Amino acid sequence: MNVLFIVHSMMRWVIIVIAVIAIIKLALGLAVNASFKGMERGLLSGFSGLMDLQAAIGVIYFIWDGIVKTGFPSYRILHMVFMILAAAAGHLPARFKSLPDKPRFQYSLFSIIVSLALIFVGISALRR
Repeated sequence: MNVLFIVHSMMRWVIIVIAVIAIIKLALGLAVNASFKGMERGLLSGFSGLMDLQAAIGVIYFIWDGIVKTGFPSYRILHMVFMILAAAAGHLPARFKSLPDKPRFQYSLFSIIVSLALIFVGISALRR
């Protein structure tokens, strides 16, 4: 099960890179009043998909490691709760499909930032 832990640990960097690229693209699109096109949709879909995969791997590792080794200490439960909330926040841009471009850029940008803030809090919970 160390493979799950390693994959879970390394995937966070891919998620952060995608999130930073999405933030830059959304902020630029908002600044120049661009239209919401394929790249924005792709970045947001990629971010939410990776968050789902990360959450699934994390839950599997949490259950397996909790049963076999460490139990279920409160800091790990707190980490899982914040990360599931972060994954949920990563899906919010899908709710904004019917909005005009400018609010869609704004709300999508806000959703990614909130998701990253929740990720930060969730990772901080592991530092005991």
